[in-house]
Amino acid sequence: ESYAEVLKDAPVSGDRKTSDMLQRVGSRIAAISEHPDWEWEFTLIDSDQVNAFALPGGKVAVYTGILPYTRDEGGLAAVIGHEIAHAIARHGGQRLTQYTLVSGGQSVISAALGGQSDAVQQIAGQGFGVISQFGVLMPYGRQQESEADHIGMLYMARAGYDPRAAIGLWERMPSSDSMEWLSTHPKNQTRIEQLKELLPKAQDEYQRSPYRNQ
Repeated sequence: ESYAEVLKDAPVSGDRKTSDMLQRVGSRIAAISEHPDWEWEFTLIDSDQVNAFALPGGKVAVYTGILPYTRDEGGLAAVIGHEIAHAIARHGGQRLTQYTLVSGGQSVISAALGGQSDAVQQIAGQGFGVISQFGVLMPYGRQQESEADHIGMLYMARAGYDPRAAIGLWERMPSSDSMEWLSTHPKNQTRIEQLKELLPKAQDEYQRSPYRNQ
């Protein structure tokens, strides 16, 4: 339902060549994932956003704004591998659980401090919010992103795409100036270093892939 809502208001790209490439790459990577049986959908959205997303059940969207950074089929495979990894690892549901727990914690604090002054309740609520955001939600988000990078690189390699393309993608991607602990995503350089560590294993997967020369 969420995917349908997004597509209802989003202009689907009329670039047939790139849309066909998205379907080809998406289908290949989904086929080697743990859930090839899901009803996978891949949509190219005409937008300047440098982004892509996946929703539970295999609904994936890629914005055209990311294409100058993917450059080719290998770069696109790195993005799609990452998004399919998010879906397979059920990161969306896990994030929802985290937010629900934090919301529940805020309610408990409010109830416990019901007899205190408004100022005390406000300070306690703000303190809990800061701790939750920087101590739980943001680190958890970075962990999920790193996990999706890891799984996604292995997925693209098994589907016959050179995993070095994932490193090239993050070398080209625009980087935020904010400090890593202030973000839900790792810094580009952190991602590059982690992917380089994984590269030998991914290259082994790539060499064994029956789809390598397709």
